[in-house]
Amino acid sequence: MKPRTLLAAAAGRLAEAGVASPEYDARTLLAHVLGIRIGRLDLLAVVPAENARTFRALVDERARRVPLQHLTGVAGFRRLDLAVGPGVFVPRPETEVLVEWVLSRLAGIASPVVVDLCAGSAAIALAVADEAPAARVYAVEREAHAAAWARRNLDAHPAGSRVHLQHGDIDGALPELDGAVDVVVANPPYIPDGAEVEREVAEHDPPAALWGGLDGLDVVRVVIATAVRLLRPGGVLGVEHADRQGDAVPALIGATAMGRLSELADRPDLNGRPRFTTAVRTEAPA
Repeated sequence: MKPRTLLAAAAGRLAEAGVASPEYDARTLLAHVLGIRIGRLDLLAVVPAENARTFRALVDERARRVPLQHLTGVAGFRRLDLAVGPGVFVPRPETEVLVEWVLSRLAGIASPVVVDLCAGSAAIALAVADEAPAARVYAVEREAHAAAWARRNLDAHPAGSRVHLQHGDIDGALPELDGAVDVVVANPPYIPDGAEVEREVAEHDPPAALWGGLDGLDVVRVVIATAVRLLRPGGVLGVEHADRQGDAVPALIGATAMGRLSELADRPDLNGRPRFTTAVRTEAPA
């Protein structure tokens, strides 16, 4: 069958199902089935019948709102291809801006120490290790399934050998680093309980990676307290949040850090939406 015919039918099916990017998803799935880059699809004259059947089955799954990344097994994140699937949060492009900020704060530090809290697939930790080879990176993840995906990604990438993964709660994690960390970064669960989310999120992302209590900030509070403990004076915190929390998170830091975090700033993603809050650890009192 001609690729154009297959893709047109698939895109129409996905559009009817409410998928946000039907053409892109259809092309991604066909390229995945054929084991080629998306750009090479336009060079194909025909898709073998067996491949076409496999493709249609994947399109049916996507129409049922199974995440695209679960169907391909891969999520692109900065320079990385991360293995993802059931049990781990699929990293989003918005978080790449947070990584860019982390990298900017490492400039000029000879051997920086970075801690990624709520690490999930290890997307942030591995991206930092990949792009800042001098950094010592620590990742903390509580959920067993997510930690297994993180371990898989770290083992699959050369930079993963420079990431120390700890399976456990972020509260009390890494006491040996108290007061010695240059950057603490986190993409915690921050969706308020009961909020409406897309089916892909509600049905396939792990609940522990999504829901953050009545105001969405329960885990953010723990991140703030942990960052205060871990950061050296002058060290920095970057914590991702929902686009409606651009005022709430800076206010929360100001109210709970008791002056130990200053220079609060909220920063946008590439679409100009509030996306993450940053702060600087103040000098310890004399």
